[in-house]
Order: sequence, then C-alpha cells, then structure tokens
Amino acid sequence: MSSFHVFRSVRISSVARERPVQLLNHWTRSNKQNLGSPSLRRWLHGSQIQRHGNVTRPDPGTGIKLHFKDSKGKLLKTIEANEGDDILSVAHEHDIDLEGACEGSVACSTCHVILSPEHYDLLPEPSDDENDMLDMAFGLTDTSRLGCQVHITREMDDMIATLPSATRNMFVDGKKSTHH
Repeated sequence: MSSFHVFRSVRISSVARERPVQLLNHWTRSNKQNLGSPSLRRWLHGSQIQRHGNVTRPDPGTGIKLHFKDSKGKLLKTIEANEGDDILSVAHEHDIDLEGACEGSVACSTCHVILSPEHYDLLPEPSDDENDMLDMAFGLTDTSRLGCQVHITREMDDMIATLPSATRNMFVDGKKSTHH
C-alpha cells in the first residue's frame, strides 16, 4: 500500500520575502541581470538542457549535402547537415522514412542505409556490434552501414544514402516507430 503526502500550497513570493535569496557563485553577471526578480533566481537551475537526437539545421548553403534515394535509385530528398550529425537523426529531422526502431542504440538494423562506395571508404570500420546488427539487415551490400553510426564529416559532401526496399523490425512487423 502506498502512502500519500499532502503538501500545503505556498506562494513563492511569500517564501521569498521570508528568506534572503543568495545567488550561486558560478552564475555570471549577465545571468543575474537576465533572471529578473531575486525570488525567480532562487528557483531556476543554471545548466543547459540536453535533448536526445537534437539536430539543428544549418543555414542554407553552409551545410554538408546528403542525398537520400529509394531502393530504385529515385531521389527522395537532398538535405544539408552539420558536421558530426548522424544519418539517422538527420533523416528524422527532415521527415525521411528511415525507421531507427532502437533510437540509435545499435540494437536493430532498421536504420540500414547503403552508401556510395567512394564515401563508404571514408568511414572507419564498423564496430562488432554494428556488424552483428548489419547481419540481420534486409538487402545487405558491401557498402551497408547503420545510419545511427555514420557521423557526417566535410569529406562526405554530396554523399548518397540509399534506403533499402524493406527493413526487418524484430519489435512488431507493420508497426512504425515514432521519432522522438
């Protein structure tokens, strides 16, 4: 049996008047000025929020071009990415149908892509975990990689990533994952 606690509601402004507010010594002068009232400063946390798979789009013309094609070679979309982004996150950001059921944890092969040979050779060797997952990928080729493991560099400008005609999702056949 669980126990419930009832807390009395107290307005923050009345609490702030009763106690002096001390600023954390690691806050900069500009942070102190931007936060406004002393009562507000006391309740805010100063660290930056981290988001899983957060991708920012580069300004047009400044990014690394990546071409996505379907299994028949038809161009789906050309996008621009930042250096260091992975193919799976970039595909999700631009609404390209690359599944990624495990969300990049190298536990499935649903983000399998086939890369152009000249760009495939620029990549480091796949890890043992990636190779194990690639063994389960549908339509495996010599230039297959998991999109979650391919981090884009400047040398990969104009790279072609071809999506296979199907994927093998061990979770549930026919269920499409949601992108977080």
